[in-house]
Amino acid sequence: MSNDVLNRIEKVLEQRKIADPSSSYVSGLYHSGLNKILEKVGEEATETIIAAKDMGTEQKANSGTVQSGRREVIKETADLWFHTMVMTSHLGISTDEILEELGSRFGTSGLVEKAGRKKS
Repeated sequence: MSNDVLNRIEKVLEQRKIADPSSSYVSGLYHSGLNKILEKVGEEATETIIAAKDMGTEQKANSGTVQSGRREVIKETADLWFHTMVMTSHLGISTDEILEELGSRFGTSGLVEKAGRKKS
């Protein structure tokens, strides 16, 4: 199911590239350019971090609001994923390419993979 959802979103994003910017939020982002899209990705990343931090604080306090914190992390993560998909779509990178990269990492230790990266 999850891959189906990603594919459906990807198709809609492609349609929004040619839509009227005044009729579509995503089309407006595309027409505003990469810097605006990156600004949104950064904003959503920050909101996700804050929601996760808040949830972690609630868990430590044994608060009854952990469920609402959990929902907030889910919502903000969905926003982050969505805007990241807008960014990659804008750059001509497909969801399949990203999923392929993720799949290629199975069976490889994160420590080994990181050590194998070229240092800049």
